[in-house]
Amino acid sequence: MRISSVWYSFRQGLKNIRRNILFSLASIGTIVACLFLFGLFYSIIVNFQAAMKSIESNVTISVFFDEGLDDDRKNLIGEQIKTRPEVDTIDFISADDAWKTFSEANYDDPEAARAAFGDDNPLKDSESYSVSLNDVSKQADFVNFVQGIDGVRKVVSSEYTADSISALGTLVNIVSIAIIGILFLVSIFLISNTITIGITVRREEIKIMKLIGATNAFTRAPFIVEGVVIGFIGSIIPLVMLYFIYKMALDYVLGRFSILQNVFAFLPAKQLFMTLIPVSLVIGIGIGFIGSWATTRKHLKV
Repeated sequence: MRISSVWYSFRQGLKNIRRNILFSLASIGTIVACLFLFGLFYSIIVNFQAAMKSIESNVTISVFFDEGLDDDRKNLIGEQIKTRPEVDTIDFISADDAWKTFSEANYDDPEAARAAFGDDNPLKDSESYSVSLNDVSKQADFVNFVQGIDGVRKVVSSEYTADSISALGTLVNIVSIAIIGILFLVSIFLISNTITIGITVRREEIKIMKLIGATNAFTRAPFIVEGVVIGFIGSIIPLVMLYFIYKMALDYVLGRFSILQNVFAFLPAKQLFMTLIPVSLVIGIGIGFIGSWATTRKHLKV
């Protein structure tokens, strides 16, 4: 297509938007609402996932050894555990470390308690590996694997906590995808109606263009431009809104409830929008293109 034809299609696309301004605004408004909710849910999901990762890292599995097991065998067990892809971190907890942690958690004066026992460590057989996973949904498989290793006496894990975290994450993802999917379908439907009205208004003009030899691509191009422009405008507006709302919300929450920083790993706006901006633009322009392309294929048979 020549440059003059491209420019013509672009101008006609903008004219179509002005001619059907109410329907164009309705389409833009729907895409804005759709992408605003998408961005909102995306922000929640990403921060939720970051929080889940933080919680998952605190859900540890303790691997205890058979009594009297030598250090070489303990090291070998550690190497076997590290080969598992779901393992995130693995730390060796010595008997002294276990006793120190226990005394600090259970005695008002832990130093006095340790001094009372002297060199007789009551947890001398409690050396272990503390393991965290990068995906708690795989905890059951990992526990079964570790229990089968020779030299492992006991594996302590919190199956209920792992299942709850996994189920909650799955539920949030399913609900968000369902809502966003419905909004996308509504956006495509409204853009389709807008394009259909434009075709109806210009039907006689289109017939004349076809009679003098205009190709299908040339005839459809202005309507494709119309849909893409609507999609582009509809994606820019919610991005600007979300950026300022997210920054204000983050500043407010961290300023008023700073303790939450120790519980949730909130993502900075820059990191979040590095992904959200291109994704939203692709979705918005894609909705506009799909809606207009499908409509012109259906109605431009003149």
